[in-house]
Amino acid sequence: MRLLTGTVAAALVLAACGGGSDDDGGGGGASGSGPVKIKVGVIPILDVAPIYLGIEQGIFEKQGLEPELATAQGGAAIVPGVVSGQYEFGFSNTTSLLVAASQNLPLKAVAEGVASTGEKGKDFGGIVVPADSPIRTAADLAGKRVAVNTLKNINTTTTNKVVRDAGGDPSAIDYTELAFPEIPAAVAGGDVDAGQVVEPFLTIAKQQGMREIASNFAQTDPDLTVGLYFTSQQYASEHADVVTRFATAMRESLTYADDHPDAAREVLSTYTDIEPEVREAVVLPRWPETIDSESVQLLGQLAQQDGLVENVPDVAKLLP
Repeated sequence: MRLLTGTVAAALVLAACGGGSDDDGGGGGASGSGPVKIKVGVIPILDVAPIYLGIEQGIFEKQGLEPELATAQGGAAIVPGVVSGQYEFGFSNTTSLLVAASQNLPLKAVAEGVASTGEKGKDFGGIVVPADSPIRTAADLAGKRVAVNTLKNINTTTTNKVVRDAGGDPSAIDYTELAFPEIPAAVAGGDVDAGQVVEPFLTIAKQQGMREIASNFAQTDPDLTVGLYFTSQQYASEHADVVTRFATAMRESLTYADDHPDAAREVLSTYTDIEPEVREAVVLPRWPETIDSESVQLLGQLAQQDGLVENVPDVAKLLP
């Protein structure tokens, strides 16, 4: 259950393997008069609730689209899947896409995916420590062992930023890679000093008595675009009408989810194993219609600052 993954080296290898969406029953669905079948790579986390709601509410059907959602552990699998044509569209965190773009992977963002609530202590991602930990602020993380779901990605660059902003030295952090479900237990057991988690694990950690010392997304940028839906440049050029309809359906789905939080919580029961009491307690992200390009630019700068990319990626080339 890796929300924010994106090992682009793996993407390159898998992309080189090629593939064909037509073989998978997708490929734009140009034949016949029925709805266009598309395969969308998603991660089974609350971030993607809008696309499930959009299907449930007939929003994609209204656009003449019939999405098939294929779940993956994270962007490390979805990015190459889109490049190779296994999926027509995919969902991934923004930094993974920026890193992929910097390596000339032919991707194109088509719609907003998920955004920070912008509220410290009330966001869907944060850094937790044991209740009795001497760590009180982000600056105290310097020299400590911190668990993240993926090394050198959005969760490390945003954690580094909040540590830096608090006066600490992020280069002194010893990051440990663990899957999100494993992080609260690792923090509680003392295997690491702190952990960066997203919902529902943030709520689970707090229910176990842990303290949240920083909201790394909200404190990086209150309007941070954390994830995006994207396609390949080839698919976008060959199926521009489908891409337009997908983007239109996503915008309506995002708005519906943002306006109907109870429905967003309820739809989680259809594709996750989140316990009902946790489902009711989790902090939902924001699902705006539009991409905050300035926050994407900031993530590109953080990626460069932390050595994920040599130069700041061309954000204008990636975004629609």
